[in-house]
Amino acid sequence: MSQAPRPWPRVNSQYGPDLLVCRARFDTLTNPRTGKDMLRTVLETPQWCNVVALTRERRLVVVRQFRFGTSSITTEIPGGVVDPGEEHAHAAQRELREECGYTSSRWSYLGCVEPNPAFHDNLCHHWLAEDCELTHGQELDSGEDIVVDTLSLDDVRAQIASGAIRHALVITALARVLDLRRG
Repeated sequence: MSQAPRPWPRVNSQYGPDLLVCRARFDTLTNPRTGKDMLRTVLETPQWCNVVALTRERRLVVVRQFRFGTSSITTEIPGGVVDPGEEHAHAAQRELREECGYTSSRWSYLGCVEPNPAFHDNLCHHWLAEDCELTHGQELDSGEDIVVDTLSLDDVRAQIASGAIRHALVITALARVLDLRRG
């Protein structure tokens, strides 16, 4: 029988730059297997939320936007940062309304995931909003340029299968609502 992994004791922490979307922290940790101290990077990141938003016609509300990391236009579901002191349920409702102009009275929590526990310390909360209606105009902040669309669920599955939709946090949320296995 294999031994359970052990936590790595933290010897020291030093803060690096505030990077707008996160803050770098450099931890010196002791490897419990070797006893050797090692420097590791942690990105202290706010909680995130995203929304699987379905209209009454069961079409998925999507956003298209330029992403700096990949220098490409992506198709995603609405979502964003949970503000300090804000509940993630409220953030999900706010993000859907601000980014897309849609609102819903039928919300279900789908759980959360760790975006990348290798160096991020946050969670991404997945929410389902059903019977969504377009009730507002967009309220984009100065760092956003978003186009809103809706897709049939068959189109969503096809775009995931083709790689047109490949944002990991989008796919994990959608997988909690839709069967995404290839036919």
